[in-house]
Amino acid sequence: MALLPASRDTGHYFGRLLTLVWLSFAQLVRAPSHSRRAEAARRSARHVLLLVVVTGAAIITLMYLVDAEEIGLMPPRGTPSLWWVRILTDFGKDTHVLWALGVLLIAVALAAPAVRGVSHATLLGLGTRLQYLFLSVAFSVAVGEVVKWIVGRGRPFVGGKANAFNFHHFAGTEAYSSFPSGHAITAFALAFAVSAVWPRTRIVMLLYALIIIATRLVLLAHHPSDVVAGALVGVIGAMAVRYWFAARRLGFAIHRDGTVVALLGPSERRLKRVAGNAFAP
Repeated sequence: MALLPASRDTGHYFGRLLTLVWLSFAQLVRAPSHSRRAEAARRSARHVLLLVVVTGAAIITLMYLVDAEEIGLMPPRGTPSLWWVRILTDFGKDTHVLWALGVLLIAVALAAPAVRGVSHATLLGLGTRLQYLFLSVAFSVAVGEVVKWIVGRGRPFVGGKANAFNFHHFAGTEAYSSFPSGHAITAFALAFAVSAVWPRTRIVMLLYALIIIATRLVLLAHHPSDVVAGALVGVIGAMAVRYWFAARRLGFAIHRDGTVVALLGPSERRLKRVAGNAFAP
């Protein structure tokens, strides 16, 4: 595998790599420049308010009417036959998802300085989208960790009984970090972000997120209200990061009514061709 063309020296390559990393960072932190960002902010705020009101009502209802009953119907924690569910649930673990996205992002960063022209632009476009996915998950998870620490809700059967209102605020322990579900945050942040970039994946990504939250319930890791709250945090977090990117004209455009839409990105066929050229022996 030859990432670098034979005619280029290593020093020149690493110089271009460092320049690329610096420019990518500078783009992310620069002041917003899109003329319609105020419209997008207002539209996003309305959507977030609606989500919080509707989902908040659902969370409270679940706490009072469903949570204790639902966890009583699940198989005992540690049931051997659920080994496949324990494997499946790890596809929504934040560290696994972030590592996977990080490796992809690093691979694109390493390949981009070695190519020029259309291939270079294609990789830069893909890199911007991977940055959005990574930051959507990372930001949402970080917010979720703060909420977990503040709320301090006990996981199912912590304390010995099905108590949906077992709280120990600011505990900072694993036993009292049930609300919101970290796996649900990760799954829904990723599902929203991928769907925002590639709208045709919406159904597949929604199914992925629903499967992840189902595994958390079956494994008695969370109450139903925990996973709903996690979904809310994940979606709002990914929306916030999308606005950040759109306001800086990175990967997204803003229509006159404030709607944020993904810019046309590199096609699958072009990505395959670029990958073949960059990593050809």
